[in-house]
Amino acid sequence: MHSWNDQAPIYQQLADRLATQLLDGDPPEGEALPSVRTLASQYLINPLTVSRALQALVDEGLVESRRGLGMYVRDGARIRLLHTERQQFLQEEWPRLREKLRRLGLKPQDLNWEDA
Repeated sequence: MHSWNDQAPIYQQLADRLATQLLDGDPPEGEALPSVRTLASQYLINPLTVSRALQALVDEGLVESRRGLGMYVRDGARIRLLHTERQQFLQEEWPRLREKLRRLGLKPQDLNWEDA
């Protein structure tokens, strides 16, 4: 069961989830995404919401529609996502995280990068 929150429209939350899967290589570049019906059934949402999420991924240049075949992951999508996610982390999340670590008095040696 997938849960949605009130922080963003459901289509955007789905687009973000699908982008995370693309970042993880699922499906690989050049491969088809599940159909709108399959995604709607999997996430228990309206097919129009799924279509809007997929259009958001098309608009970001991550997937492409192939007439009569469905949606496919574009070549370079993972690299584009990786670059975007890294930039977002460094500009938005890292400063807040760094400030919290400072406030808590945590040093690099206190953090174990391997246990996650």
